[in-house]
Amino acid sequence: MAYRYIVGTQTYQFSDLKEVLAKATPARSGDYLAGLAAETYAERMAARMCLAEIPLKQFLEELIIPYETDEVTRLIVDTHDKEAFAEISHLTVGDFRDWLLSDIADSVTLKRIASGITPEMAAAVSKLMRNQDLILVAKKCRVITSFRNTIGLPGHISVRLQPNHPTDDARGIAASMLDGLLYGAGDAVIGINPATDSFPALMDLYYLVDEVINQYSIPTQSCILTHVTN
Repeated sequence: MAYRYIVGTQTYQFSDLKEVLAKATPARSGDYLAGLAAETYAERMAARMCLAEIPLKQFLEELIIPYETDEVTRLIVDTHDKEAFAEISHLTVGDFRDWLLSDIADSVTLKRIASGITPEMAAAVSKLMRNQDLILVAKKCRVITSFRNTIGLPGHISVRLQPNHPTDDARGIAASMLDGLLYGAGDAVIGINPATDSFPALMDLYYLVDEVINQYSIPTQSCILTHVTN
């Protein structure tokens, strides 16, 4: 299904919902390299205005990734809570933004409808929101988790520490980790995005972070990211 938005004498055409979402996204270098980003600020704003008028129901009818070819899409569709979605099913993406920012959407209400919101709906509405909007809505959400520490308590903020290094040098990562810990960061998680997917290198980083956490009894958890095949 094609989409379009008219600004004065200029008509902006978008081939499908996927293109509307891509061009409504804030400017990112990776999107430009992939050829997905809007070519101009005017096109980006037109895509956002177009996105604001799209009904939330459309995201259930026009899947971004085909149901037949993607397990994650099948899981999202098959487990979608239609009863929870019914409360907001009449809204467009723009209406949904306004609804989320209103007093009607309190913590109890957001918890009630959460299972009716697909990832694509959440991504779409976030493209129409400023940082202040996102913070206001996030403040209404209540997600408390506990492992070595407790995260998500009202009036508390937790920070991820990400001591990456361009060559995965252990000394460089250790120095960055120490620097971050001295600033009080890392209570949410100490997470590293390695430059390589080499399994031995990943294990070296895993043991390095684990040793630091255990030696100093730091109430946090760690994460070493890699390709899913590892």
